Amino acid sequence: MRHNKAGRRLGRTTSHRIAMFRNMVTSFLGNERITTTDAKAKELRSIAEKMITFGKKGDLSAMRQAASFIRDKKVVTKLFTTIAPRYKERSGGYTRIVKLGIRPGDNAPMSLIELVEEQFEPKPAGKSAKKSAATTATAMPREPRAKKVPEALAAEDSKESTETPEQA
Repeated sequence: MRHNKAGRRLGRTTSHRIAMFRNMVTSFLGNERITTTDAKAKELRSIAEKMITFGKKGDLSAMRQAASFIRDKKVVTKLFTTIAPRYKERSGGYTRIVKLGIRPGDNAPMSLIELVEEQFEPKPAGKSAKKSAATTATAMPREPRAKKVPEALAAEDSKESTETPEQA
């Protein structure tokens, strides 16, 4: 029985699984998005968020821990200089998983995992956000829709408009 054993095995040995996730985290942090299967993306999310948390700490110990898992020194530098400062005000949830559908070859469910780009802003308390959206919607009047005119009437109208008063 697998009681209290977290994580997916993904049909691989432990060493193969660890090596695969080291490669995936390195590629993910280097490119800031990758496409993979749903199960791998869900496991990759927890590892990548731990690496970003190391980057937010910013001390030498955290840098060494991140460098022991990430395979490329340039990616470690990018993590600590550009990626981690982007999320200094955010307490978690640095990644987003978007379902893409199934892979044609083997029907595996595919996902896109990417870093969340927009700045984190706490939601305003109360109904002020709803009121501001309602006032902007009512402030802009709508234009009336054009009526559909049968083609025969439209053709007659165009003939009349092209004739000069002297021809009539």
